[in-house]
Amino acid sequence: MKRSTDRLLALAMLIVGAACFAKIFLAAGDKPFATTRLEVLGAAGGLSVVAGLLFLAGLLPTAARHDPYAPLFGRDAEVVPAGRPRLRRAALALPLLAVIVILADQFGAWSAGEPAKEVATAPVPEPTESKTAPEPLAEPAVPAQESAAKPARPVEPAPAPAPVQPVQPTPAAAPAEPAAPLPAQSEQPAPATQQTALAPATPPETVAPPPPAPPAQPTQSDGHRDAVVWLAVSADGHEIMSASTDHMIKLWDIDGKRLIRNVGEHKDMARTALFMPDGKTALTAADDGEIVLRQLSDGAVLHVFSSGQNGGVRKLAISPDGRLAVSGHDSGSVVVWDLAKGAVLHVLPGHDWPISSVAVSPDGTKALSGSIDGELKLWDILAGKQLRSWHGHDRGAYGAVFTADGHHAVTGSGDYSIKLWDLDSFKEVRRFDGHYGTVYALALSPDGKRLGSVSLDGTARIWNMDTGDQIAEFDPGTGPMYSVAFAADGTLLTGGIDRTIRDWPAAGGDGTVLFAGAPE
Repeated sequence: MKRSTDRLLALAMLIVGAACFAKIFLAAGDKPFATTRLEVLGAAGGLSVVAGLLFLAGLLPTAARHDPYAPLFGRDAEVVPAGRPRLRRAALALPLLAVIVILADQFGAWSAGEPAKEVATAPVPEPTESKTAPEPLAEPAVPAQESAAKPARPVEPAPAPAPVQPVQPTPAAAPAEPAAPLPAQSEQPAPATQQTALAPATPPETVAPPPPAPPAQPTQSDGHRDAVVWLAVSADGHEIMSASTDHMIKLWDIDGKRLIRNVGEHKDMARTALFMPDGKTALTAADDGEIVLRQLSDGAVLHVFSSGQNGGVRKLAISPDGRLAVSGHDSGSVVVWDLAKGAVLHVLPGHDWPISSVAVSPDGTKALSGSIDGELKLWDILAGKQLRSWHGHDRGAYGAVFTADGHHAVTGSGDYSIKLWDLDSFKEVRRFDGHYGTVYALALSPDGKRLGSVSLDGTARIWNMDTGDQIAEFDPGTGPMYSVAFAADGTLLTGGIDRTIRDWPAAGGDGTVLFAGAPE
């Protein structure tokens, strides 16, 4: 009988506890509980469930229990008092407390103390007080606008001043903003009169003047229509050949500052255009996977070398005698061409990423290639084998050039550095630091004492090869530069995203536009 009573009590406690949790769940689905209500209901429900489980498991003491080992002296001898009757009474009170909590919540015992309703009414008096004092309304508006504008300046410098300047230049006009509500307050004529007296004769500007437009760039109808990505100077120093992402190869007269002719057009972005040693032909390459031998006099195509499965031609270099050419491809392959026979001599797979630079040694026996992962490889192009591979840069290696001795090479990189390498020990000899963007192309002066570089940071620089010191820096302010070459007189030629070919003085200073881009 006693055990059945314990089970009924346990069941009642479990039901009450479940009711508490159900109440919490249903209320949370409607709107959040106040913190006090949530804690009380949760505590009551949790204790009821725990007490019920303890009763069910027989862990709480019962009112009385039968002791089979007790002596039989009279009718009450078989009844032994419970171990802790107070604990049992407290457990029995839990269902009653939980029921009281549920009823109190049901009839809104806490409704007067909910903090949510008090918060909604707290700020009501503030707008009423601000109407009687128009001056403070204008004051906070100034720092609020300034603080909002400051973070935008490094990203968008031109439009950032627009929200600030209407307030700063004319502080006397600041009270004019709250003047509009004042006529409705007939009991305050004095502030309205004061506002009218302070108003300027002419309305202040509410929109900042637009920033000055950048100076217009010169254009010419026969210029490139897109970025100039390659420049080469003829052996006699009188002509420049350029390649562009507009697919075109153009030949320019430096002395006459005019376009001689369009040498040819590729099916895709033109990457390289080289004067052949004979001075009569040119070798050009593009993303269409073709290397084309052209006649300079009229642009006639003499031979087409197709890279086939090797993909687009990223970079191209030729040996000084004009017998061999080395091309770097999208696939990571380096291909050696026999130009005299018009055939492939070697296909040198080895790079895991597309090629970003290629150079041929002065003696025509070796080639250096770099890929967009910063890997550099030295090749024996006559035997068709790799001599050395090393990780030269943290990012892509661009603009590789050999020095005149053939034992050193210079490479630029996406890690913003320029490095001089000893190709006998494969160690870094010197570093040229200063660019803050990818160094995209390099060129050595005819005497080998100066290095020219251009970068995606929009600058061109001249360096001292012996010391690594910067000699000059040029910044036309027109965006990334992609191509560089030294003219016969020692000046630096550059091309870039602005479609122009510029000439920069060797000692530094302002440059001039040799050949402008086509109108947009």
